[in-house]
Amino acid sequence: MTATQDSYALDEIKIGGMGASRKRVEDNRFIRGKGNYIDDVVLPGMLHMEMLRSPLAHARIKSIDTSAAYAIPGVRLVLTGEMMATRNLAWMPTLSYDTQAVLATDKVRFQGQEVACVIADDPYLAKDGCDAIRIEYEPLPVIVNPTQALAADAPIIRDDKENQPDNTCFTWEVGDKEATDRAFAAADLVSTLKLHYPRSHPSPLECCGSIADFNRSTSRLTVYMTTQAPHIVRAAVALIAELPEHLIRIISPDLGGGFGNKVPVYPGYVMSILASILTERPVKWIEDRTGNLISTGFARDVYLDGELALRKDGKILGVRMHTDSDHGAFFADAQPSKFKIGLMHSAFAAYDIPAAHLTARGVYTNKAPGGVAYRCSFRVTEAMFFQERMVQAAADDLGMDQAEFRRVNLVRDDDFPHRTPFGFLTDSGQYAKCLDVGLEAIGYADFRRQQEEARKRGRLLGIGISTMTEPLGAGNSREYDILGIKMFDSAELRVHMTGKALLRTGAKSQGQGHETTWAQIVAHELGIPAEDVVVEEGDTDTAPFGMGTYASRSTPVAGAAVAMVSRKIRAKARKLAAHLLEVSEEDVDWELGRFYVRSNRAQGVSIQQCAMAAYSNMPDGMEPGLEGNAYYDPPNLTWPFACYIATVEVDPQTGVWDVLRFVAVDDCGVRINPMVVEGQIMGGLTEAYAMANMQFITFDADGNCIGSNFMDYLLPTAWETPGWELHEVVTPCPHHPIGAKGIGECATVGGPAAFVNAVLDAIGSAQVRNIDMPLLPDRVYDAIAQQHDVSGAPPVNQGD
Repeated sequence: MTATQDSYALDEIKIGGMGASRKRVEDNRFIRGKGNYIDDVVLPGMLHMEMLRSPLAHARIKSIDTSAAYAIPGVRLVLTGEMMATRNLAWMPTLSYDTQAVLATDKVRFQGQEVACVIADDPYLAKDGCDAIRIEYEPLPVIVNPTQALAADAPIIRDDKENQPDNTCFTWEVGDKEATDRAFAAADLVSTLKLHYPRSHPSPLECCGSIADFNRSTSRLTVYMTTQAPHIVRAAVALIAELPEHLIRIISPDLGGGFGNKVPVYPGYVMSILASILTERPVKWIEDRTGNLISTGFARDVYLDGELALRKDGKILGVRMHTDSDHGAFFADAQPSKFKIGLMHSAFAAYDIPAAHLTARGVYTNKAPGGVAYRCSFRVTEAMFFQERMVQAAADDLGMDQAEFRRVNLVRDDDFPHRTPFGFLTDSGQYAKCLDVGLEAIGYADFRRQQEEARKRGRLLGIGISTMTEPLGAGNSREYDILGIKMFDSAELRVHMTGKALLRTGAKSQGQGHETTWAQIVAHELGIPAEDVVVEEGDTDTAPFGMGTYASRSTPVAGAAVAMVSRKIRAKARKLAAHLLEVSEEDVDWELGRFYVRSNRAQGVSIQQCAMAAYSNMPDGMEPGLEGNAYYDPPNLTWPFACYIATVEVDPQTGVWDVLRFVAVDDCGVRINPMVVEGQIMGGLTEAYAMANMQFITFDADGNCIGSNFMDYLLPTAWETPGWELHEVVTPCPHHPIGAKGIGECATVGGPAAFVNAVLDAIGSAQVRNIDMPLLPDRVYDAIAQQHDVSGAPPVNQGD
């Protein structure tokens, strides 16, 4: 709103408020090489720690000889599992109520597992010390997939646990089995699909690391750490190391990406802390790339048996899903406590389906702990991929156009809030409109004609659609916690007497642009220019308690807390304005940046004048200052929606496929910063393309990790990445303070199925129902030449 004779409000876009495409302020230091990352931190007297990892996936440890390592000048300490056990630190709890080895004691359970660590004067001496350690292993049979894990003669991987009869780590189910059985009994057709969502890795540019500094004179522990959730890590460290929480300070500096990889507590963190306690000196651990790829939190690795009960007119009557998830050697997922398979049951939330039933089973294998939410709200990426692959297969089975099949089953605009077949309550949306915008943008009908003409000339063109809705903002304390801690978030805002502000939150940015967008929310609520708001995060000594940033919780939860604390400040400022204007509070109205007398709009005071009064001219009985905090417990999840459409061409002679166009239509509610939103979508689509096309971490029969470096585990560069055509629909969230829904993960969640559906559409064979990701050229060629499905499940031949 611009100032007129009737309004003196500030122009929100000019002050960098909501809707302004404000450049990211944090980039000022990043593009100049002035970021403060974990490896930039140097403390006086600091020692360095390196890890020795197991070369075998499953083996009993017969002996460990560390004498040669201790003989190297400059080596200060060697830690082994046996030493950790004497301090009750050989094992630690996971975020899923399991246990995980810090250093192996009895046996190793995956290639890359931590067996010992060396602390020395510099990292090179520490590496030499690791090379000098001699370990005798007794190899054991290796398991690399659920079928092997569940076999009757399978060795028990977690024989350290009492009453562990097999390799199952959980079973879980949700939905209405009886109603679903009735739906299938009434169906005209049942469509089935089996597929595997392969392991992938978040692979942030910066690997994990920590610097532990224990001060014995004060009993205070300070840890600089690459963590997306500093407060949760502080609580975990207090429990593991048996130190008082108020004497632990976690500092998470600038993070070079996270994507979920930096949520768990890793053994390296615990070992650096113990080493600092024992040596009474700071100890730095910086993970190398291979260590990161083979041992830190993987994602996905889930198998689906899916069924849809269909009426011949295209209506979906019911859904059955069974998933087997490979969790590796330890059940270490970071996810809400009560949902053992995360939010897999968010599948089909966008579709109006009467009945559904999901069963899930998790298994242990000889692989690094998996399941971390890689740019995904707790298995939602798998849920939406399974959903859209099942929807595509069902449309093909019915002989129905894929777009029309979706339109028939999408939830209507007038059916919100909508109860999903698995019990979620979705908030708002315009699902059919998003589909229509996407179809028009891609030129759907014209492409179908071009496709037919091209096929006559031997060219294989294809078009794939993926429509998805994702539950973001876990979550309300009625249902969501991690280790019993409710998943609310917080913000603290201090407005100084000159009208400048300091905002602190319990979130932790790792590329989302919090320093930019949080200030924009404050500008929207208070009229303080965004450039006058400094945002701080990541230090447990100064930031209010929060659950951190992952699962696209930033805007839905922490952003809401920022809005709520700003409104608290505005409420107090209104009282100050009434005092300054010498009227009752009831006679004071607000417009952006100022309060005014309702009967005389020209008579008003700015928010800056109120801030000065809070320290110099407050009314009798009012507490000085203009600051406050807010804890936001969301009443429900937010539900953004998206429609992604890809067109591709497949070379039938090589299996190589190229993206011709990609249209993305996202409805994430109110957009705080359109430019940041578009950047998040483009980044997410790039990751989706990578998963569909090239990212490949797998295992051979001996449990060797194939894909332990960026020569084998390919990441897309600007050369390979397609162009993205972005469109928007805006449906405000009815229960969020600013109507926002979240956007950071949507493209990664919904994008992969669009690529896979497009390639399968290009092949156009009823005999080829599935090719597992990544759709490598040899897999696509095999499907075309042999006319059969292609599985990517491990084990693979080492030469593949």
